Amino acid sequence: MNPRRRADGPRYPLSLRRRPVRWEKQQPTWRQARPGLIAEALKRAQAQPSGNWYVVGATRDVRRDRPLSASVAGQELVVWRTAEGRLAAGPGICPHLGAPLADSPVRCGTLVCHWHGLALDGGAFAGWEPLPVHDDGVLVWVRLDAVGGEPPTPEPAVPERPEVSRAVAAVYTGVGVCEPEDVVANRLDPWHGAWFHPYSFVDLTVVDTPGSEGAGSEGADDGFTVDVSFKVAGRLVVPVRAVFTTPGPRTVVMRITEGEGVGSVVETHATPLGPDERGRPRTAVVEAVVAASERRGFAVARRAAPLLRRAMTAGAARLWRDDLAYAERRWQLRDTGRFPG
Repeated sequence: MNPRRRADGPRYPLSLRRRPVRWEKQQPTWRQARPGLIAEALKRAQAQPSGNWYVVGATRDVRRDRPLSASVAGQELVVWRTAEGRLAAGPGICPHLGAPLADSPVRCGTLVCHWHGLALDGGAFAGWEPLPVHDDGVLVWVRLDAVGGEPPTPEPAVPERPEVSRAVAAVYTGVGVCEPEDVVANRLDPWHGAWFHPYSFVDLTVVDTPGSEGAGSEGADDGFTVDVSFKVAGRLVVPVRAVFTTPGPRTVVMRITEGEGVGSVVETHATPLGPDERGRPRTAVVEAVVAASERRGFAVARRAAPLLRRAMTAGAARLWRDDLAYAERRWQLRDTGRFPG
């Protein structure tokens, strides 16, 4: 099951687990998943600069006829495409009498307020001021200097991905009652995978951790290297080696470095939304899965990209149903002073 033996690309991507271990018989990972190790990795992630950029949604969600509605740290935002096809972004509150611009239509690239007809073409007008926005081809980012408080950068630090034209990209969005650090901490605990998600992961071993001898051997100076098999059906699995890194304070990237789909990435972005009606913090998880393969069959599979995207999004949703419960539980314990980590 060692993915290193598969680096040259075997004829078939699937492997058969010859001696499957039952869930309760697998090796416990609680000794390896040291709270201090996870906390240090989280601290290093939070020290990364962001340039005040926040992921607010998927590129596909920005349609021609209506804006993308978003929220960051309690600020209402709208994003839409102008007549030239470029993105425009700014406050979601109409400067006239406060109408929700997210409910207004886009006509020929102009956002028209449905209360009194104030028309916005993306430039400053009538007290409405645009915000820097960036479309990386998969995700949409908005820069909020007043929220981030860091030195701004012209563009966000977009992780390296497979070329979108030769890949299949899917984006999942979920919301949890927690803070961004709880989402990041979840992703910096790879040891929970085979225990908490047995329907998706088996035979998981953390090979390298930040600061350990050999750490960074996969090209990640400060990441976690994991050998794991993705379950397909029964005893059929796809073994890979993956590296988890944190290129930003609210971003964790898992990149496949050996096995099937080398170069494919899963980007997890945590965006603070603001408090709910009870004053509890809410965080959006925006996860982009960009899958690629050199196999001939993948080019054929890409023709069914809409179906693949739905399947990829459904898979991410199932995982995050559990992982948001993890993140929410972590925040609840931290908020009440009971978190043991």
